[in-house]
Amino acid sequence: MATSESGAKCSKSVCLFHSDETRDLAERIVSQSDCIELRSISWKKFDDGFPNLFIPNARGIRGQHVAFLASFSSPAVIFEQLSVIYALPKLFVSSFTLVLPFFPTGTFERMEDEGDVATAVTLARILSNIPTSRGGPTSLVTFDIHALQERFYFGDTILPCFESGIPLLKSRLQSLPDSDNISIAFPDDGAWKRFHKQLQHYPTIVCNKVRMGDKRIVRIKEGDAEGRHVVIVDDLVQSGGTLIECQKVLAAHGAAKISAYVTHGIFPKSSWNRFKLDTKGDPAEGLSYFWITDSCGLTVKEVMNKPPFEVLSLAGSIASALQV
Repeated sequence: MATSESGAKCSKSVCLFHSDETRDLAERIVSQSDCIELRSISWKKFDDGFPNLFIPNARGIRGQHVAFLASFSSPAVIFEQLSVIYALPKLFVSSFTLVLPFFPTGTFERMEDEGDVATAVTLARILSNIPTSRGGPTSLVTFDIHALQERFYFGDTILPCFESGIPLLKSRLQSLPDSDNISIAFPDDGAWKRFHKQLQHYPTIVCNKVRMGDKRIVRIKEGDAEGRHVVIVDDLVQSGGTLIECQKVLAAHGAAKISAYVTHGIFPKSSWNRFKLDTKGDPAEGLSYFWITDSCGLTVKEVMNKPPFEVLSLAGSIASALQV
């Protein structure tokens, strides 16, 4: 697992709590900085299935800067974590920071028909009502939120800090032997709007995506893939259908190699199995690399050491954000 940032400058000491799912990432964050101390929570359940939670040495964090590393990977785990998130700021801590690497309802940010429920707004409202600590409003650290306008869904009682995994990708690309032959492809205009300014030094290819029922038709809108190592960049992947169609059209237009990057590898129902390593020099059939971050801990455990997947850790970025 690659990390590109380390030795975060120490401006304050932080007590870092975490969910069960984010334990590995929390340990990597602590390894990045002497200023961060790992703390634990007892995650148990009563016989009826409701959470039985306990924060050890709660008096010991009075006056301390406290952070919680969350993962809302499914509705089943959100309530127990929210219970802790709402409790920690009220323990007389100096400040409270919620680190939620992946904002899971980000793709449900708008209404297309009367009756649609924009759950991105719902989650933003829930987080906006976290109790204030002695130091003031909660800080929220999240990475590559799906839609740029979602930053305005949060209320004035929370301070969202929007980070990105793209610096990790750029560092990795610079280490490749063919770094001077890289082009960046965006599967749609949304990905271009989200990331093109951070990747403006690379030649760019923009694709168009048209959905027809369950089918996706992808075309190249602008740019030239001929002879290039093309890296498809997006914020997240679920089934991978759009990404695979983008891969095929780029290969048909002469790409020499194709790789992919997403900050959030969700891959429901193990859909990561659809992506194969290019072992025969045929980019239509396989990828040279598929980079994801460790924002989704369950996925990391599934794809670790399985080419073409390579995990770029957010640990250094989070450690730095906790010093703000």
